[in-house]
Amino acid sequence: MQTETTGPVATEIAARLTAALAPTTLDVINDSAQHRGHMGDDGSGESHFTVHIVADAFTGQSRVARQRLVNQALGDLMVERVHAMSIKARAPGEAA
Repeated sequence: MQTETTGPVATEIAARLTAALAPTTLDVINDSAQHRGHMGDDGSGESHFTVHIVADAFTGQSRVARQRLVNQALGDLMVERVHAMSIKARAPGEAA
């Protein structure tokens, strides 16, 4: 599994997704620098993320169901620590 993390929130995102979904591929990309000074920038440097995840749990699931699985796995982080997240969730073998 490939994982790209940059700080404590990104590390927690990766840990929770790994525990809940056992991904074969996981990239957690901190996009916060691109949003510095914008609404939702809390000054922590960890408020905006992109997640690329491939997991068996997504097989046969709609895009919305996949995003719900990710959001459920992240729980309170999505309310308390993360302002925005782009989720790209795929089942193994699906094109990027």
